Amino acid sequence: MDQQLLEKMIREVMLSMAKGESNSNTATTNCGETTSKDYPLSQKKADVVRSATGKKLEEFTMENVMNGTIGAADCRIAPETLEMQAQVAESVNRHSFARNLRRASELIAVPDTRILEIYNALRPYRSTKEELLAIADELEIKYHASVNAQFIREAAELYEKRDRLRKD
Repeated sequence: MDQQLLEKMIREVMLSMAKGESNSNTATTNCGETTSKDYPLSQKKADVVRSATGKKLEEFTMENVMNGTIGAADCRIAPETLEMQAQVAESVNRHSFARNLRRASELIAVPDTRILEIYNALRPYRSTKEELLAIADELEIKYHASVNAQFIREAAELYEKRDRLRKD
């Protein structure tokens, strides 16, 4: 792969991580309260922004990519970074966006294949109410994703009211 292209890709991934674009409900002790004055995080809070695997922004260099120190898993955003982004959003009264960032932070622990399965289960007529409630319990118990679990429970209730559940 062309070195310039690889460098550009790394910069884009790191910028998206710092902006909160990705794939915890509380702030971590090392980042404290974050507001719009801390934005962009990649410049103003680079010392606390980490990848999901704990890598610092400064570790994302061409040399580390080429020698294998930085891999694909290192390019995922950390829940703490999403929380900081949520705090920035709240500081400018974007509360809905902040809630979405917190929901996303909970899902980082859930494997991608499971997220796709849950997505398909949430499509109308694909699941029974019991199956949706079991998914909610799994999210809450196994992954500590209580906000998303509540979202699934609400969907199950709404699907029941609108007759969108699978009938066996």
